[in-house]
Formats: sequence, structure tokens, C-alpha cells
Amino acid sequence: MYVGAPRVRKPCLRSSVIGQRIAFPLGKEPSMIPASWRALGALLAIVLLAAPAVGQPEIPQTPAGKVFAAWLAAFNSADATQIRAFDAAYPRQGPTPPVEDRLEFRQRTGGFTLVRVEKSEALGLTVLLREKDSDTIARYELTVSADDPPKILKSVLNATQPPPDLAVPRMSEANALAALSAHGDELAKNDQFSGTVLVARHGKILFQKAWGRANRETGAPVTLDTRFRIGSMNKMFTSVAILQLVEAGKLSLDDPIGKYLTEYPNKDVASKVTVRHLLTHTGGTGDIFGPEFDKNRLSLRTHGDYLKLYGSRALDGEPGKQFKYSNYGFVLLGAVIEKVTGMSYYDYVDSKIFKPAGMTSTGSLTENEAVPNRSTGYMKRKGAWVPNTDTPDLEGIARPGDEGTGAGGVRFRLRVPRRGAAAGLRPRRRSPRHERRAPRLPPDRNRGGRPQQPRSAGGDPDGQLLRGADAGDAVASVMTGHAGPEV
Repeated sequence: MYVGAPRVRKPCLRSSVIGQRIAFPLGKEPSMIPASWRALGALLAIVLLAAPAVGQPEIPQTPAGKVFAAWLAAFNSADATQIRAFDAAYPRQGPTPPVEDRLEFRQRTGGFTLVRVEKSEALGLTVLLREKDSDTIARYELTVSADDPPKILKSVLNATQPPPDLAVPRMSEANALAALSAHGDELAKNDQFSGTVLVARHGKILFQKAWGRANRETGAPVTLDTRFRIGSMNKMFTSVAILQLVEAGKLSLDDPIGKYLTEYPNKDVASKVTVRHLLTHTGGTGDIFGPEFDKNRLSLRTHGDYLKLYGSRALDGEPGKQFKYSNYGFVLLGAVIEKVTGMSYYDYVDSKIFKPAGMTSTGSLTENEAVPNRSTGYMKRKGAWVPNTDTPDLEGIARPGDEGTGAGGVRFRLRVPRRGAAAGLRPRRRSPRHERRAPRLPPDRNRGGRPQQPRSAGGDPDGQLLRGADAGDAVASVMTGHAGPEV
């Protein structure tokens, strides 16, 4: 199963829905996902898994319980005035998350319903919540002080595997596809989703449909042939390219990047960070977003541009010790691919991945190059949809012009070898905590307001380097988890 939607720039909510499993990582790298993507995540989670009706339990009448009740009411209100009133009534020990971030988080989740009180003490409360717009279960942990009124010491939310009695029963295939179509119709009617959905199993297409407009200015409709910007899903291709070169004996996952990027400015980075570290987002190389990016983004076009801007900075952590999503790490992988092959990153991916997979509608053209049937991405600003074409190229990650169709995603997944992992990177079975999709996280003010994300190299939150559709293998970067957001 593969879902496409018009891309919006700046960090992006993407969806990798392929094979039997649904995965909706939320995030934004060089593109900002529109409300249509957020609606789509809810769409597939709702229609493919029918949530049972659960009565809302009573909230404990403790200091912590009263603060939680006030928080839930304010958050679910989607009203800035109520959220500010809550902040004033219950100040936090640390920084207070910006109201706009929480409002965006509320829009993405639809709010929460209390489904279980797991632990209740006078000054502490742990509960299970369900997103109103999906089947996702989250654990909310609250600790307050003994002051009057209480101060918030901890307010953290993490998606979690639901207990067996809260597990969501599956629908039949026929009912799921019918519900999917009807829900897509409803979202499109309410201007909440524009895009395509393609459902396939064992290579057979079971459902495909297009909704909404590909261009709001011209009114051009989305069709099954509409091409969408794919953002960081391109990291899958970068990972495949690296593993192809490993299989060919042209590089090793445990080689330091300095072996290939011999002129890399920071020699400590060059000697300590390996290819494996970059693939698994554990290199400690930092990311690209921040003040320097904002100042230079329009001039950043090649790997050399990025290496010149960021290559001298020090490690922000010991390589191999901590997962920390890094777009810059994949820029470095793109540079390694070019050094090893003598080809441009785009030429290599086109000739060694797209063409063999029959992905004739997937490519890497910039915004100023005309592309037939390419949709325009949008982001909402002050309540209005605004085109998001003002975004720089990101080689090795995904150039903003990188685009593809839903069918192309299926072809890619079906063509990735099923024989197992390359170079000792073998598929792993999902652990119970990975059985559900990753949580939606509010924006991170340290990234210019871009939403946080439990991230991976192509939209799969499971944390496998190789896993696949219907027992095949697909490439995603290993992740080890993330800290919950302050809410």
C-alpha cells in the first residue's frame, strides 16, 4: 500500500503505507506537511482498523487529576485563550511549550479521549489516551508540585502499544476498502485531503483513487498520474544505494567517512563517524536546520555547499551512542555515493534504482524545471493555503523537486530484494512497542517550529534497516526511540 499527497515544504508529514502494515511517521525535513497529510494519516488508521467503543473512565479528584482534567479540556478545545488560561493557572517548572505548537499538535491529533487511568497518586498521574483522529494510544505522564495551585513538574506524552483489551480489531478487506473510499470522500469534501491512495497486496492492486486539487490556483485535479514531492522518503533510495555499493565491495559500512570524503574539514568527524552511523542516525553529526540554514538556504545546492557550511563544526555526541535524526548525515551519504561511483547522486539513483524498478515517473528535478503532472505543495499560514515552492535543494536527502506517484512507491517496494539484508544488516521482527505506528509530535522550537518526528530513513518508524511489504525487504534507517514531547 502506498499513499501519495501533494507535498508541502519545510519539514513534512509523510506516510509510508506499504504492504500489510500501516506506518505514519510525522515529521518535517525540508518540507512542511499540509493538513491533507495529517488527515490522511487519520484516514488510513481509522478505516483499516476499527476502534472499539470505550467508555471514558472517571478522572481522579486529586491535585494531579484536577490539573490533568484542566489540561485535557484546554488542549481539546483547540482554543488559544483556553490554553493560555491553563498555563496561567498551572505554571510549569521549566519552559512552557509555545501555544501555537500545541494548537498545531491538537490539529494533527484531533484531540484526545481518556481511555484508562493506569496510576493515580496525589501528585502524579499516568493515563492512556486515544487520539480522536486515529486509533493511536498514547501514555500521558503528569507530575505536579504540592503548591496551591500546583506547578507542573512533568507533562509528557508518548505513543505506546495498547493493552490487549484496548487492541483494535481488524476490518475485513472489503469493508476496509469501502470505508477508506468513503472517508477519503469526506475529507476531500471538507478540504482536508488532496492526494492519491493505492492499496496493493502481493503485487496486485486492490484499490486506487484520487481526491482533491493538484493546484489550487488552476483548479487542476489530482489524478492517479499526479506526481508528488516525496521529501525524506528519498532517504530510502540513499540507503539502497549505499547497500548496493556494500554488496559490490566498493565500500564498507564500518569505514569512517574520511576514507571517502578525504577533504572533510573536521578531521575528528571524518575519522570517527562511519557509514553505518550515518545510516542509523547515530553519527552525532547534527542536523541542517537552524539559524545558519535560514541565512544560507537559498544558496545551498550541492553537497559541497553543505560541507562548506557545516563541515567544520564539532560532533554533538559520541558516534554510535545515541539516535538523533540527521538530514545532514544523509547529505554526507549522498557525497559518499558520488565519491565512490564517480556519478552524481541523482544519476546513480536514477540508473541503479528508479529504472530497474520501473519507476518511470520518479525523478529529481528542481522547482524551476517544468514537470508534467507535478502537484503544487501547500502549507497553511494564518488560515490560508500558501504554495511552498520556496525551498532549497537537499542532495542525498531529497531535492524538493524529487517526485513520484503512488504506483512508483509500490514498484520500489516490490523490487527491493527479498533475499535478506546486505552486509550483515538483517531484517528484524517488530517488537511489540513497534507494532503501532509512531506518535505525532508537536513542533520543535529548536528547529524553527518544524514538527518533531520519530524519524527514520524513509518514513517507517519501526526502526529496521531492512523490512518489507508482505515479507519482502525495504530500507529504513535504524532508530532506537525518542523522548516524548512536552505537552
